[in-house]
Order: sequence, then C-alpha cells, then structure tokens
Amino acid sequence: MTATIERGAATAPVPPPTRAPKKPGGFMGSSNGKKAVMAVTGAVMVIFLIAHMLGNLKIFFGRDSFNEYAHALRTLLEPIVPYRTVLTLLEIGLVAAVVLHMWAAISLARRAGKARPVKYVAKKSQAGGYTTHIMRFGGLTILLFLIWHLLDLTFGVVNPKGFDSAPADRMIAGFDASRWWVTLIYVVAVAMVGLHLRHGIWSAFQTLGWANRGRYRALRATSGLVSAVLVIGFLAPPLAIMFGVVK
Repeated sequence: MTATIERGAATAPVPPPTRAPKKPGGFMGSSNGKKAVMAVTGAVMVIFLIAHMLGNLKIFFGRDSFNEYAHALRTLLEPIVPYRTVLTLLEIGLVAAVVLHMWAAISLARRAGKARPVKYVAKKSQAGGYTTHIMRFGGLTILLFLIWHLLDLTFGVVNPKGFDSAPADRMIAGFDASRWWVTLIYVVAVAMVGLHLRHGIWSAFQTLGWANRGRYRALRATSGLVSAVLVIGFLAPPLAIMFGVVK
C-alpha cells in the first residue's frame, strides 16, 4: 500500500511580495525634497539680499544716484515690456521663494517633532537652544518687518513723504532722527536676518556634505563673513541718515 503524504505549510505556495505604498507627495513630500526647496529658495533670497544691499549703498553717492538706480529697476526691458513689469515679476518670485522656504521649514520641523515624540532626557546645549529660537521666531520677526518695510519704503503708506515722492526722499524721511524707533526696529530685524542667514548658510554646507574636518573652519568663517557683510551693508544707510551723515 502506498502512503499518501500531505504537503505541509512549509511547502505551501508563497504569495508574491507586495510593494510598499508610495508616500504621497513624491520627492517634494520627502525630507530631502523639502531640504532641496529650502536650499534653492535660500539661495534666491541671498542673491536678492546682495543686490538690494548694493542698491541701498547708492544713497551715499547722492540722491540722484539712488533715484536713478530705483528708476532703472522699474524700467528694466522697457519699452519691450510695460513699466515695472520685470520688477513686479521679480517681486512675485521673491514672495514665492519666501513662502516656499517657510513651508519647507515648518514641514521639516513638524516631521522632526513627530519622529521624536518623547523629549530628550538630557537638556539641549544653551547654544543649540538659542539657535532654535532664532530660526523659529527670527523668521516670524523678519516676515513682519518685511511687511512694514514694503509699506514704508516701497508703497509709502506709512512713510512721511508718501508714495508720490522720490525714492531717495522716502528713504531719508523714513530713517530721520525723529523716527528713531523705525531705525531701531530696522536694526533688530537686520540683526535677525544676519543670525538667520549665518545658520542657514552653515546648514546648507552641512547638508551638501562639505563641512568635514578639513573645511570646517573655513566654511564656518565663510558663513559668518557673508552674514556680517550683509548686516553692515544694510545698517550703514539708515544709521548714516539718522546721525546726519546723509541728508
């Protein structure tokens, strides 16, 4: 008699492996995608800050020089395109860069919080705590100042000279000694920009993998130097106006 041997579970057919479902959002929804967005938008804002600083420094060459610079911005590619078209497009692009930068920063912060729901037992270093507060509340401070800055010097809504005045007149009136509190706000906001920029540039170096031991000091110094030059360049005109060097 022939015995029949039934197949056990070990020889049962194995179902094909199933692929894990893709996360929604694709590359832009990933941490690397958000870091890439922060890097690109950060670079756009740094280029804008350098160009804006150089333009502001023209106030030291006289009212006419500053007004000619402001007029040149508004007449870029004219008459091929209407008056102020290029400048408006650049401003829209800058606003988009700021919004995307904030979106990526907030998204990464939330993702990091979800990945670490339990707080560290050991306290963070004091320097690390300062950096966190600067990047978190500094960004909000910069945004609020940017709104005021546009209402003051671009649209003239809160400027003593109003919108119809020349750009140089609005700038000089805006930082007049009688409005010392405006200059003080400007100094605080620019200092926040410098701290934010220094940390941002250094973080970009780390993300790119450049911050090794051989380059650590040089790149650290570079991030500090770039932010310091921009801070000094932006603070020079309003302080010179407030103290009567530029009249």
